[in-house]
Formats: sequence, C-alpha cells, structure tokens
Amino acid sequence: MTPKRIEHIGIAVSNLDEAIRYWEDVMGLKCYNIEEVADQKVKTAFFKVGEVKIELLEPTSEESTIASFIEKRGQGVHHIAFAVENTDEALKDAQQKGVRLIDQTQRKGAEDLNIGFLHPKSTMGVLTEFCSESN
Repeated sequence: MTPKRIEHIGIAVSNLDEAIRYWEDVMGLKCYNIEEVADQKVKTAFFKVGEVKIELLEPTSEESTIASFIEKRGQGVHHIAFAVENTDEALKDAQQKGVRLIDQTQRKGAEDLNIGFLHPKSTMGVLTEFCSESN
C-alpha cells in the first residue's frame, strides 16, 4: 500500500463559523462544503489548496473525540489523511506491519469517503487517516 496523495489535513476548531471566516478572509480560500457527520459527533467544513483539502472539525457533542482533543490540546492540527485505493486493504497492510489501528475496518466519513485511522502511538504521534472513494 502506497498513498496516492495527501487527501486532507484535519484541523480541530471550537467554532466552525469563526474558523471559516479566518480561512476565507485571511487565507483567501473558499469553503466549498459543510456537513455534519452524526456518528462521529462532528461538523466539518472543507477548503481546497491545490489538490489538498483542509478539513475543519467542530465537535457537536462533549462526547466527540474532537471535543476531547480540544480539551486536552487546544485547537489545531488533528490529523493527516492519505488517499489510498482501498481503505480496508491499507488498514490490513498497516496492521500486518505492526501498526496499531483505531479502526479495524473502514467506516463512512465526510464527503462520502471510506475512512480508517491508525493509532498515533504507532505513527510517531501523528493521527493518520486512510481515505478511499466509496464503491
């Protein structure tokens, strides 16, 4: 398994509206998609920078992993996501190489992508996500 490209960089934010204003007004980018991913208890906003996306993540519940992240570390870079051909195969390949997984199998994420996360304790502290197009 070799990633095709960086799919997106996820950034945890406390207030999505304020964060969108920053990325649009200061950085000059245009938010092209806002959606809620109910099972992950998060609301997302997306921007494109060349072929890479910036994903802003606002918790919609105190039980959200994003809420927990912000409470412990504050707002900021949460994860880096790589586009792969098949998320399930990429997860299995990583596990066979000794990487600890958060997701044993793919699940649905924002923008209808199949996603799966690697545990940061196995990735030098970087929460890593694999993403693939839905079939």
